[in-house]
Amino acid sequence: MSNQAGGPPEDVGKGVAGELGEDRLVGGRDLTRWKSPPGHWLAGIAHRMGLVLGPRQILVLILAIGVAIAATMTWAASEVYEAVAAANGVALLDQPLLAAMMGLRSPWLDSFATAYTNLGGAVGMPIAATAIMVMLAIRRRSWTPVILITAAGAGSLLMTIAGKQLIGRARPPLVDAVPPYEYSPAFPSGHSLNSLVIAGIVAYLLLLRQRRRWAWVLTVTVAALFAFTIGVSRVFLGHHWFTDVLGAWFLGAAWLAMVITAHRLYLTETQRRIAGTVGDVP
Repeated sequence: MSNQAGGPPEDVGKGVAGELGEDRLVGGRDLTRWKSPPGHWLAGIAHRMGLVLGPRQILVLILAIGVAIAATMTWAASEVYEAVAAANGVALLDQPLLAAMMGLRSPWLDSFATAYTNLGGAVGMPIAATAIMVMLAIRRRSWTPVILITAAGAGSLLMTIAGKQLIGRARPPLVDAVPPYEYSPAFPSGHSLNSLVIAGIVAYLLLLRQRRRWAWVLTVTVAALFAFTIGVSRVFLGHHWFTDVLGAWFLGAAWLAMVITAHRLYLTETQRRIAGTVGDVP
């Protein structure tokens, strides 16, 4: 229904119809089209599940399964890490990089880095994520931002806890760190993992509704710089080794890819259901 001023309908871009109309195409690419055999296979499974469940229930179920897979990925990462550490592989960079960061420290820079790194901590990230989640949900009249951001954050938190418990790596010596000190196990860096996942999923949700190239570039750049600089701050402050941050980035990127894939499957099944198609998966 058009508004009184004769403009476009007020519900354009809202709810499920808005998701299919606004979120399905990104840069000319249809997210509901699966060209690779693995993607086609996943879409087929989601469709068969959709015959019993609804699209939203499929999204929640896939994300729940994804959390279990994320925990398995963390275990695998711990095994790889231990093998690399035993061979003195990437860990050879830890001490030199920490020493280089210590050489850059100054009272004002230490204070700035401490305040900045708190943005990716246990208080800063949940507050920012919740505020953005609520704003997007209300603006788009959709539960999808709530589901995706909550699942992304829960998965990254689970991976952080699991990794720390599985490996139990010690942090850099306190004499090399900037207070306030942290005492939990070092691997993976929770700040680095959580900031990458939350910044990544928020950037993805924004990209779905952006149509200008400069907006895409700006969104991706800001999200990438935020995740990168949070990780660098952890090494700069001596709160983590470089390999703690590197491992967190790999785990976070893998989990983010899973969450985005789950959303694409949700869009695919929603599109099929609204279109009333029952043929092969596109």
